[in-house]
Amino acid sequence: MKHLSTVGDVMTHTVVTVGPEARFKDIVETMRQWHISALPVLSGRGRIVGVVSEADLLLEARGTDDSRAVSAGQLMTVPAVTVGRDTTIAGAARLMARGHLKRLPVVDADGRLTGVVSRGDLLKVHLRADDDIGQELRDLITTGVIPTGSAEVHVHVAKGIVHLYGSAPGPSLEDVLVRLARAVPGVVDVTAQFDDENPA
Repeated sequence: MKHLSTVGDVMTHTVVTVGPEARFKDIVETMRQWHISALPVLSGRGRIVGVVSEADLLLEARGTDDSRAVSAGQLMTVPAVTVGRDTTIAGAARLMARGHLKRLPVVDADGRLTGVVSRGDLLKVHLRADDDIGQELRDLITTGVIPTGSAEVHVHVAKGIVHLYGSAPGPSLEDVLVRLARAVPGVVDVTAQFDDENPA
């Protein structure tokens, strides 16, 4: 399975959008049809200029019927909170959590929309097989952390939980190994028990 580490690895490329001129009723119908809670608003050049959400619509719906003739350009939240395709999955998750967001538009360097990433997309990383996680971590340890023959570090992964055991040259390197393991996509937790038997 491909290593999932950035937004570009998990994002949805097909995105439902509206233009700034879209009217209240059309926006509501589009959200209902596609079962989504927010729509990127695009300029004529394909650049994202804002996002209109169910919350924006509900605020407007408290007004008179006449007020519902407003456009997406008037309703949308600006500036739009966006990410690049190279943003890490962890970084996107933190941004969503801080802003209480369900979806994030993904843009290129010129601000043009290239996809969208949802909370569900970010959770795909936790579908990685234990063997896949273990192999990636072993590769990282042997190529960048532990010189061959200087220590014996074993990796066991069960249900996304990494168990590190064996021998490591000093507590500072043990901390490095634990931090490295936590950074591998799909890892739920890490335990370390060096200079002892396999804890599994």
